[in-house]
Amino acid sequence: MPTRHTPESIVIADTPAAILRWAALHIEHVGIHQGPRLFAGPGRTATLPCWPRGALEVAAGHGRGAAGRTYDWDRIDRARDQAFGILAETLTGHPVDADDPAAAKALHREAIDRWSAEPGRTAADAAHAFRTAAVRAEHALF
Repeated sequence: MPTRHTPESIVIADTPAAILRWAALHIEHVGIHQGPRLFAGPGRTATLPCWPRGALEVAAGHGRGAAGRTYDWDRIDRARDQAFGILAETLTGHPVDADDPAAAKALHREAIDRWSAEPGRTAADAAHAFRTAAVRAEHALF
């Protein structure tokens, strides 16, 4: 049975590359929305906007865990954070990092949000960026 890349799926990716690929399919499904329409897209979840950072969170299982099923959330969260880092680096064209892990996370999210908010940004742009980052993640040493 093929993996379903939708918010309804209980299958949760647990590697940076898989999360990025899942996010690409998700953003193609829901589209990208900016400004006050962040929650307006089809297939969006009640708590996550239809934009790149929201797609990464959906791909990493935010709001999708099934009752009675066990997930390795430490592994998934670590992979999600690595996916954020490699996507930020892919979008900016240079490393986006800091000595403090919390500061690095904030920088990654800021870089992604800034890119996402550029006027005219499309779901196709985001999906392409996710897939480019996924290829890089497959070869990265984390």
